Amino acid sequence: MIRAFALSLMLGASIVGPVMAQENPAMIAKRAAGQLEAAQNALTAAERASDRVRALTQTIRAYENGLTALREGLRRASIRETAMQQKFEAERETVARLLGVLQSIESSPTPLLLLHPSGPIGTARSGMMVSEVTPSLHRQAAKLKTELEEIALLRALQESAAEVLEQGLGGVQQARTALSQAVSNRTNLPKRLLENPDALNDLFNSAETLKSFAAGLADLKATGADAPLHIGEARGALALPVTGTVLRQAGQADAAGIKRPGMVIATEPRALVTTPWTATIRYRGPLLDYGNVMILEPGDGYLLVLAGLDQVYGSTGEVLPAGTPVGLMGGNSPDAGLFLAQATEGGGVNRTETLYMELRQGEEPVDPGVWFAFE
Repeated sequence: MIRAFALSLMLGASIVGPVMAQENPAMIAKRAAGQLEAAQNALTAAERASDRVRALTQTIRAYENGLTALREGLRRASIRETAMQQKFEAERETVARLLGVLQSIESSPTPLLLLHPSGPIGTARSGMMVSEVTPSLHRQAAKLKTELEEIALLRALQESAAEVLEQGLGGVQQARTALSQAVSNRTNLPKRLLENPDALNDLFNSAETLKSFAAGLADLKATGADAPLHIGEARGALALPVTGTVLRQAGQADAAGIKRPGMVIATEPRALVTTPWTATIRYRGPLLDYGNVMILEPGDGYLLVLAGLDQVYGSTGEVLPAGTPVGLMGGNSPDAGLFLAQATEGGGVNRTETLYMELRQGEEPVDPGVWFAFE
């Protein structure tokens, strides 16, 4: 069914042509259908993958990208349809007169069209006028027909998206469940454990701020896997740990006028969060009023703080390869009906969750903006 949907959108795009300065809704939705089909195939293949965590991570990312693209295609389709409906409403009288003239020309016998009460000269003049006006009328009629066909295609796109959407939402939920199980079953990661495990509990109980907790954590020594980690070589090239939009850069005040040393990223509900660089889990779990927090040590004396997660993966001391999932954001994923309603009402992406990301070196915060590559 997804292949059929993609094919129908491809045909629709070739007929409609571009309707916006950027990609038109049909092309966006066609690409989304292809991404969701690829994600479904990847989910099936992940069952047999030797590294299921990595395979499922890539699968979830594919689903997230496909669903985001589908939402954008539906949003643009709705905006375009509304604009065209408003245009027709504003030109209702003009369109009615055009249709009336065309119907009159088509219903009148040709000899009658050539007769004129004033005689042969009037008949000749009226014939010349009709010959000049008729091509213009037909051009307007052709334009009207094209616009009506475009509206029909936009509506068909929205209706056809429902089944693709159902499969995509079901698939990504299945992939998230499988990922949680795969992470629980993982046993092959190297570890760097604290020399004094009780020190972490003492630090947790005594910390009053994220700053004091992170500073104390940086002083705790770990032993074990001794492969050096050097995040410095990735400066300016790191991918964001989650798919989303940066709401505030480090040092920018929020609505209450509070400035924080980290950045805030808006995400979709249940979005997957990954480590942008090879790193050791130094802490995971609830912390103060930040919700679930993941603190990673990517080397060179840095700590990466990710706060506001709903679910966290892994165990303290594990050394994670870059791109490894560390948790999921909170919120409730919309069902197909709500997804379609949000998209067609022009709501765009549904980024209702926020991830707080802070980078520290020793006791000092570092602007994370200089470390990440933004599209």
